[in-house]
Amino acid sequence: MSEYTVSKIFPFDKKAHLKIDTLLHEEGIRRDAHLDCTCAIYDGDRVIATGSTFGNTLRCLAVSKDYQGEGLMNLIVSHLVDYQFEQGNTHLFLYTKTCTARFFADLGFNEIARIDGLVSFMENKKTGFQDYLKQLERPQKNPDKVAAIVMNANPFTLGHQYLVEKACAENDLLHLFIVSEDKSLIPFDVRKKLVLKGTAHLDNIIYHDSGYYIISQATFPSYFQKDEVVVIESQARLDLAIFTKIAQELGITRRYVGEEPTSLVTNLYNQVMIDKLPEQGIDCIVVKRKEFSESQPISASTTRQAIKDGNWNLLDQLLPQTTLDYFQSLEAKPTIERIRQSEQVIHY
Repeated sequence: MSEYTVSKIFPFDKKAHLKIDTLLHEEGIRRDAHLDCTCAIYDGDRVIATGSTFGNTLRCLAVSKDYQGEGLMNLIVSHLVDYQFEQGNTHLFLYTKTCTARFFADLGFNEIARIDGLVSFMENKKTGFQDYLKQLERPQKNPDKVAAIVMNANPFTLGHQYLVEKACAENDLLHLFIVSEDKSLIPFDVRKKLVLKGTAHLDNIIYHDSGYYIISQATFPSYFQKDEVVVIESQARLDLAIFTKIAQELGITRRYVGEEPTSLVTNLYNQVMIDKLPEQGIDCIVVKRKEFSESQPISASTTRQAIKDGNWNLLDQLLPQTTLDYFQSLEAKPTIERIRQSEQVIHY
């Protein structure tokens, strides 16, 4: 094992990346679109082991079948963990095939959830997820009807407000989870503020930051499957496995989602929820989208495009006054500029 060293692979080293792609392909993995650091182990001119990071996740981990059992994965993981710690990331996550989860357990990672035969979601803190569950705010009394919404709100629109109001009217309590990962065009602190202001007139909501455990499209690995539909369905199934544990902790028996007529990703996600949540005793309530004109549903994508285009007449029809006030303030200038500079603001 001492004869091997781990090398950092720079983004411009096309030759090395080609060799890494070859190894990943041999091991049934394809390169993930989201990577910010990659390393490799060579034997001569051949890449025999590799691993990468994205944010505080480890991914694209592979060892050539000709070299398995020589401790190379241990070297790769140790290198990446050291790198993460240097970046200030001490709470780490990884996704791996379920058949290799036991190996990573020996390296100090603990399984949070899995899809049998496909993927395991793991973290390096023994009680990380349990600690997250314990700190979730709860009501003083246990109400009968308890619902949940998971919302990115990029930004918070009249459609989001309508969905929240409906859930609040039909239930005694709503747990509203705001996706806290900062990968959206509108920063988390802004999104959270707009959600709070846009729902301030409702008195039966408990708000939660999603933390690391409600999986986003940005962090979920697509490299275990070749088919995009399978990737989306796998993400949804793993996300729901985690959400089910949260729901059991909080007594949630309903999850509200907006109907999605245009987004492939969200529509597939909704379908998985419709199929899988009732198996866990949770109803999935799909709410028809609020429309701003005949057959024109309100969406965050339409809103971002209107912001990009400077179409304030349309924004008047899409946004509650609290969100409009923000975008018309000086505080919003950096956010508006970020949206205008983005090539793609419509999410499919």
